[in-house]
Amino acid sequence: MSSTRGTISISLVEETLALAAGRGLDVAPLIDATGIAAALAASPDSRVSSAQYGALWAGIARALDDEFFGQDSHPMRSGSFIAMTRAALTARTGAQALARAVGFMRLVLDDLSAQIAPQRDRVRITFAHRDGTPLPTMFAYATYFILVYGLVCWLVGRRIPLIEARFRCAAPPAAHEYRLMFCDDMAFGHEESYVDLSPAFLELPVIETSRSVKAFLRHAPGNFVVKYRNPGSLAAQVRKTLRGLPMAAWPAADQIAEQLHLAQATMRRRLKQEGFTYQSIKDDLRRDIAIDELEHGTKTLAEIAAQVGFAEPSAFHRAFRKWTGVRPGDYRLAHARPGI
Repeated sequence: MSSTRGTISISLVEETLALAAGRGLDVAPLIDATGIAAALAASPDSRVSSAQYGALWAGIARALDDEFFGQDSHPMRSGSFIAMTRAALTARTGAQALARAVGFMRLVLDDLSAQIAPQRDRVRITFAHRDGTPLPTMFAYATYFILVYGLVCWLVGRRIPLIEARFRCAAPPAAHEYRLMFCDDMAFGHEESYVDLSPAFLELPVIETSRSVKAFLRHAPGNFVVKYRNPGSLAAQVRKTLRGLPMAAWPAADQIAEQLHLAQATMRRRLKQEGFTYQSIKDDLRRDIAIDELEHGTKTLAEIAAQVGFAEPSAFHRAFRKWTGVRPGDYRLAHARPGI
């Protein structure tokens, strides 16, 4: 798996598996099918590839015949997301696409629903749950949001910036990972649950067609869990440019802007619209390159440390433990020998 698509915290894997196990599934074959090593699953700060998590997501949805993982009293039967995509594909604008996606979810779920409220400087998606049903967990809110948000982002061809997010549920163990998924301005234990989106997407045209939908559905919706990246976005272009260079040759912000034929201020503004900064792209890529090399490469730890910009292997070891919670050698061993 190429590291260009990022990584997922093992804590989200654990939440997903707990839902599956709670509904009577034997999760061991599901884990084996993804290639996630047992030793990694035992480390609370480990990370897995987005492809592995996407495969797990799809496997559980098929096994349960429920793309909402049993989190609603009415199952979201397999094929529902495909139907929602095709329903939204004929929308003309981002506003229509969002309305159709939310309307579709209202048809297939009984307990959790959402309302769209455009305001002067934002679009608020407010969540509600049916009286007499338990308060949704953060994972339930996130599942709903990922399905709708990821679809609309794809339809308009860009990542829609999030302004803030508030939820009634308590903070989950993976709160930091949810902030990566949503936005930094995120709080729990609030009196209501909502997500505020930047409103510029409302008037954007839907640019995808029936010709592009097949490739999109091949990896959706599991790939949405990674912070949404449009392959044609500026962030993806920056990441691709950096990925093709030795880390020592990574250009400064003004230099990469020049390479992309942009003014530095324009690059900064466009990256912000997509939810990134140049520094955040570099930081995430260093981590993902290291993980990818340990999972699939043959370089020594010292060589990997140098590749990702550490003059001393000891500094790389400390950084890697901060990223994943395990030492790089243990990470490689766990991935190479699943089941130990």
